[in-house]
Amino acid sequence: MKLAAIAVAALVPTLLFATTASAAPQTITYKLRASAAGQSSDFTLDQGVDASAPATAAPGGAVKVTIDPAPNKIPSEAGGRQVREIKGLALKLPVPANSTFTAASLSGGSGLGGTPSVALQGNDVVLTVPGPIKGGADFELPTVTIDLQAGSSGTITTKLGGTSYDAPGLTFTAVVTVFGFPIDAAAKGYPDPNPVLTTTTIG
Repeated sequence: MKLAAIAVAALVPTLLFATTASAAPQTITYKLRASAAGQSSDFTLDQGVDASAPATAAPGGAVKVTIDPAPNKIPSEAGGRQVREIKGLALKLPVPANSTFTAASLSGGSGLGGTPSVALQGNDVVLTVPGPIKGGADFELPTVTIDLQAGSSGTITTKLGGTSYDAPGLTFTAVVTVFGFPIDAAAKGYPDPNPVLTTTTIG
């Protein structure tokens, strides 16, 4: 078996991050697919999320949405192989219908191995964490605050991004040690199910 194929196979036994249940009211399960050298394997990842937004907003008024990921932990091994690190993580947060993006900012976060950033890319607010986050390390993604302007009517519902492997909302690279060699396995996925995080009624 090629080293890259072994690296992908090593991720199969649920590279499942240990979520602190008390830190968030919702636990989101991502379906992920890791690929290297033409080989791919599927697994899942759990991430706790706390989110808040005002219940109502005036037409054209300001709406502040806060998305606070729970603390998590990178596994130190998967399938008997050492997980060296996770790097290049990107999390998409779509700009909700009936609203207009005005700004986004980050606060908090720890153990990220690099400086995170947030920016509007198309119709998504994208949180980027370059890493690396070492295998076995505790970490916490920063809280994302998104400032919106409400539309004229309707509701503003916040959800996480991603609908399929071809339209992912979460991507990262896992570096796994195989026979002493570091192998990059690119992972991409989407939340399934994808619950509504916040709802704001306009008017």
